[in-house]
Amino acid sequence: MSKQLPIVDAGAERCSPLVREPLSETQAVDLAKVFKAVGDPVRLRLLSLIASHDGGEACVCDLTGAFDLTGPTISHHLKVLRESGLITGERRGTWIYYRVQPETLARLSAVLTPADCSVVTA
Repeated sequence: MSKQLPIVDAGAERCSPLVREPLSETQAVDLAKVFKAVGDPVRLRLLSLIASHDGGEACVCDLTGAFDLTGPTISHHLKVLRESGLITGERRGTWIYYRVQPETLARLSAVLTPADCSVVTA
């Protein structure tokens, strides 16, 4: 009995890129940078703290107390999150306020979720 490859229906344009077609090298590099940023427990917690903070925005002063880490270490982790496009920062006086970038989270979700995609075997 031969194995048959899945046939993806006309709704495939809404499928996750992982289901629709292989990622290009550029897509893989870009996505890996974002996944690597959230792959660290401290950065994942920082992202969660920012996203769940009142108004969806958190001052760095609200974040440092949640960790047994130095200020420079927290700043490093926030920098990695910023450079990956997961958060943005805005200086207000002496403090920086961070906000999650929903577009980047949606991009990650879209890559992993094969929503609205029908895969059938022939």
